[in-house]
Formats: sequence, C-alpha cells, structure tokens
Amino acid sequence: MKWEDLRRSSNIEDLRSKGPARGFGGGGRNIFPIVQFLMGTKIGRIILVIGVIAYFLGFNPLSLLDSRQEAPKTQVTASADNKTAEFVSAVLGQTEDVWHKLFAQEGLRYEEPKLVLFRGSVNSGCGYASSQMGPFYCPNDKKVYLDMSFFDELKRRHNAPGDFAQAYVIAHEVGHHVQNLLGTLDKSHSAKASSSKTQANAVQVKVELQADCYSGVWAHYLGAVLEDGDIEEALGAASAIGDDTLQKQAQGYVVPDAFTHGSSVDRVKWFKLGYKGGELRSCQTGI
Repeated sequence: MKWEDLRRSSNIEDLRSKGPARGFGGGGRNIFPIVQFLMGTKIGRIILVIGVIAYFLGFNPLSLLDSRQEAPKTQVTASADNKTAEFVSAVLGQTEDVWHKLFAQEGLRYEEPKLVLFRGSVNSGCGYASSQMGPFYCPNDKKVYLDMSFFDELKRRHNAPGDFAQAYVIAHEVGHHVQNLLGTLDKSHSAKASSSKTQANAVQVKVELQADCYSGVWAHYLGAVLEDGDIEEALGAASAIGDDTLQKQAQGYVVPDAFTHGSSVDRVKWFKLGYKGGELRSCQTGI
C-alpha cells in the first residue's frame, strides 16, 4: 500500500505513552503483601496513605518498583511503534475521505470516529479492555480502539503479514462505526436482546460480515494507492481470523453455533462483495 504520501488523520488519540490502564493491583502485581507489610508500622501506614493519594492523582507508585527493568523495553516499543502509528493515521484518513463521499451520495453526513492507540489495556466508553480483546469499536463513545501489539499477532500468530492486512483490520472497525451511524448496531442489539444465545450469535455474525463488506467498499476506492498483492493480503487476514479457523487452532474442532464473526470463507466472500460493488447496498447481510 502506497501510504507514505497520504494525508494523516487528525482523529488519532495516542495513549501509548500512558501504558496499560490502571486497575487496583498495579497492572498484575500482587500488592497485598506490600500493603500488609506497610500496615504493620506507623511509617508504613503514612507511606500507604501517600501512595493512595498519588495513585488517584494519576501516578502509579508501583511503577517505581519496575522502572529499572521496564525502561529499555518501553524505549524499544515506542521506537518500533512510531512508523505503525503513522500508517494507522494514514489509513484512517483514507477511510474518512471515502466515507464522507459515500455518505454524501446518500444525502447523509459522515461523522468521523476517533481512533485510540494503546498498548496493554485501556479504559473505553464500553468499559475496561485488555489487548486480548483485539481491535474493537465502542458505539458509546464512537471510537475505534487498537492495541499496537495486534499487528504483530496478526503476522506471527495468524500468518497474515503485510500492511494491507493491517489496513483491512482498521477499515473493518471503521465499518462498525458506519453501522452505528446508520442505526444498524441499534437494530442488531434489539434483535439479540430477544433471541437465544445461538440466534444472537447468528445476528452478530451478520454484523461482522457487513463490517468486512464495508472494508471492501473502502478498498474499492483506493485506486493507485493499492499495490500488487494488497487485496490478497486483506483476503488472507480475513481468512486467518475466521471463526472456524480460530476454533480449529484453539480446540481442534469447529462449533458453528458459537460463531460470532463468520467463517473464513464467508469473511472473504463479503470483503470481495464490497470491493467489487463499492456501494453501501453491496453489503446487505440481512441484519
């Protein structure tokens, strides 16, 4: 993907430097032995009170315990992430351009989402989320959340390398934002609320496949930005993160009723339909 000369979006919220979102426990450290020790003396209780006050003022006192070990890793991570952050900003800018155009054709106004970059964990409008969730869209605050480590996982764990595989993931999450603006997410939530677990999963699959299709619609308009092999990278990523493929990897067998994103074949199919059609109406998954 020829992205270096593309405009950057101004809708990036970079939380990487803040580290993981804090929950009581210092990012996984067992603090109760420390608290127990400090409570045993008058000076310890004073230190504990100061630490609690510092915590709620935005400073995690436990970070002092790990600063010597973590500093080199933080420096390396930040350096490696910078180019990827630029890439994400460029891709988001392209989604903005395409969806402004398509919404205008329908007589609608496109509202640009924010994209939050983080590492480890984050507090979103939909609650606390760790990197294990992968990229996600929160309709409550209309933001896309992206842990920078996911692209490494996409390449190494899922064997889906390439910058356009990454672009597909971003465009998919923006596709959920499009659904939110069009009222599709509200409709799906209502349908799931009155359904069984299996039926609710089937509704969610339709939501995810439509987001795949919308990412294909976006790719339809990239023109000269695309390079040979880009679409194949997107299709490879769509296939690699299909529910059946992931279930086989995790447990050795497939449970279709538990699908929430769609099979590898279906995810590829709907991206292709969007890419070929280039219109909102190309993505009628039956929601």
